[in-house]
Amino acid sequence: MSVSVQIIFGSIVLSICSLIHVAVLVGAVGLLRRMAEPVSHWARLLRAAALLGVGFSAVVLAHTIQVWIWSFVFLAVGALPSFENAIYFALVTTTTVGYGDLTLGENFRILGAFAGVTGLLTFGLSTAILVGLFERLLSKKE
Repeated sequence: MSVSVQIIFGSIVLSICSLIHVAVLVGAVGLLRRMAEPVSHWARLLRAAALLGVGFSAVVLAHTIQVWIWSFVFLAVGALPSFENAIYFALVTTTTVGYGDLTLGENFRILGAFAGVTGLLTFGLSTAILVGLFERLLSKKE
């Protein structure tokens, strides 16, 4: 795969993953708003735990979808030989752990870097959402 194709294709997959990630998080915010009233009579820490649990679950779902998308991409272009390798590589790349025990060939390295950039951007967004939710739920302004 040429460099220009990797850049274009990587940008498209990064954009798709980011849009899905944002959609899941926005959906979770809507769900959290609908949940706020029914749990408003619960003890403060129990209410916070329930709402944070939903927020955290949404973040996990969004990142899981992202890993699956990248896995299918790596398999579809022939960058990795098996589904297990594709899932593993996508997971360690999007989390930026990058163990290095499994690498892509020269024809796919830039595409792999886009998976890492996707993880950096979406983990930053997820962190901001969870910190904001945590602050809002545990603030003493209630």
